[in-house]
Amino acid sequence: MDATTADADVHLREIITSLYFLLTQIHSYNFSNTPQAMTSEVRTLIQALVSLTQTSRRLPTKIPLDLVEYVEKKRNPDVYKRELVEAVMKGNQMQKGRSQAFGELRDVLGREMMGGIPDMREEVRSVLEACGGRVEG
Repeated sequence: MDATTADADVHLREIITSLYFLLTQIHSYNFSNTPQAMTSEVRTLIQALVSLTQTSRRLPTKIPLDLVEYVEKKRNPDVYKRELVEAVMKGNQMQKGRSQAFGELRDVLGREMMGGIPDMREEVRSVLEACGGRVEG
């Protein structure tokens, strides 16, 4: 089951509360019972941190790892976006060229088959029409 941001919010609030209690205990340090209370609060803090870590792993995130690495290197995410758009456009152009080339191959192959095997002319024509090919003659 996926976690929600509300679950993460609860764990963050627990962490903030634990840190606040630790700060308060450090500020008003009492040699008699403060070490036990601080130990208990540190354990609570560690449990809250572990819970937050486990919750964060279940959060639905869709941030590309490339982008995270890009930002960690202190580079501008807008540059990443521009480079990504350019790469996608280039890929789309290549895919369009391939698609057109295969379409032309289909049409040429169909035309040659209709000319070379006249008995199969109607079958080849129906296959070409079903595939979106151009039927000549």
